[in-house]
Amino acid sequence: MENSKICVIGAGIGGLSTAIRLAAAGHTVDVYEANDYPGGKLTEIQLDNFRFDAGPSLFTMPSYLEDLFLLAKKNIRNYFEYEKLDIICHYFWEDGTRLKAWADPKDFAAEAEKMLGVPAAEITDTLAASAKKYHLTGTTFLEKSLHKAGTWLSPEVARSVTQIPMLTGAVFQSMHRDNERRLSHPKLVQLFDRFATYNGSNPYKAPGMLNIIPHFEHNIGAFFPKGGMHQITQALYQLAQDLGVNFYFNQPVEKIRVTGKRAIGIQIDRKNIDYDKVVSNMDVFPTYKKLLTDQSQPHRTLSQPRSTSALIFYWGIKKEFKELGLHNILFSKNYQKEFAALEAGRIDDDPTIYINISKKRVKADAPEGCENWFTMINVPANSGQDWHELITRAREQMIAKIDRTLQVNLKELIVCESVLDPLSIESKTGSYQGALYGTNSNNIFAAFLRHPNFSSKIKDLYFCGGSVHPGGGIPLCLLSGKIVSELIQSS
Repeated sequence: MENSKICVIGAGIGGLSTAIRLAAAGHTVDVYEANDYPGGKLTEIQLDNFRFDAGPSLFTMPSYLEDLFLLAKKNIRNYFEYEKLDIICHYFWEDGTRLKAWADPKDFAAEAEKMLGVPAAEITDTLAASAKKYHLTGTTFLEKSLHKAGTWLSPEVARSVTQIPMLTGAVFQSMHRDNERRLSHPKLVQLFDRFATYNGSNPYKAPGMLNIIPHFEHNIGAFFPKGGMHQITQALYQLAQDLGVNFYFNQPVEKIRVTGKRAIGIQIDRKNIDYDKVVSNMDVFPTYKKLLTDQSQPHRTLSQPRSTSALIFYWGIKKEFKELGLHNILFSKNYQKEFAALEAGRIDDDPTIYINISKKRVKADAPEGCENWFTMINVPANSGQDWHELITRAREQMIAKIDRTLQVNLKELIVCESVLDPLSIESKTGSYQGALYGTNSNNIFAAFLRHPNFSSKIKDLYFCGGSVHPGGGIPLCLLSGKIVSELIQSS
């Protein structure tokens, strides 16, 4: 297609990916962002002498990022460097069990055999099954639009469809049942069930196909950007600028203008600006409810159950913990009870706690002898709960659990604190109800119920980011930009 003038609403990772791809193809791209910074959830905060990556803390599938620099004919090393982790996560249970999830599958399996007494083959076979799921169907369902006929008519998809009978257990069983079938120890089942939280879902309901997620982390690897996760945002923002993308910060879009069932531009500060194409990186719910109020609404899509949200305490800690690593999980005693509470809109009294400590890799992120704790639990999306009461109680329960697990008096060690909850997530990022991943994936049709990356009723209107196909998280947001760019290029 000929070069176009394109508007991207939102400078999150999906928006940055889309802007870079379209600019590299020769289009004129303007990005409008309501905040005064790029990156959406992938940003940072400074608290006294402590720096925190504010949002996503796990980096997988770096090839998706590298693709953008290859496309732009730029050397990624001039923008961004990263290293592979030897140990992906440290796992803790209150009965004293501790397990290191080594990056190498064989080392991970040997650790599980040593600490839990299970055959090493259980881990290696489970990760091999995860890889098989991905190679049979993952590329098709993650990297292509599921809502275009051309996708389903391609030879690649035809091959994938023929493999579905081989994956019947994964398709029609829950993640939990699929994991129980492969793993004999309940702690390993819990560990692999945890991957459902990567897209805000419930392992007791989400389909077993989501067990492709461990493949990204354990077969391909987990990585860490030198300087912290925020460097991903910085690198993409700089690359976009170098390609000529124009950014307008503190500029909330008021309306997507539609004439004759075609998007023709935006309204901002009560002024009309014309564009050939419009791409929304906003959560799809407020995109319709705020920017497309005069258009028909996709009620079925917008009414899908939301994913979980997060409650995060950013704590400056005046101690270093040798037993902790970059990524740490303190598991609940009853995982099913914890997810039942989330489904009911509550926080369980024994939530699983995730602690990320970037100081383990970036010494400047905390003073000498101290650590910066990004301490998070999964919580329900906001539906009118008393968050002051929930946060106060959850904080006490989290501290008590950490004290029991690590044999410490944490309150004496916290020197500064900031909090992020579903209400502030929504106000800062526009994520409806503070849901981190848009809708959840708690049924086998979830991928098809997500909003497509284009509008079927409004020509030249597209969607990217975590609330639409293929989903939330850094890798999938990057892929959403790839899908949108390909759709525009072929239009």
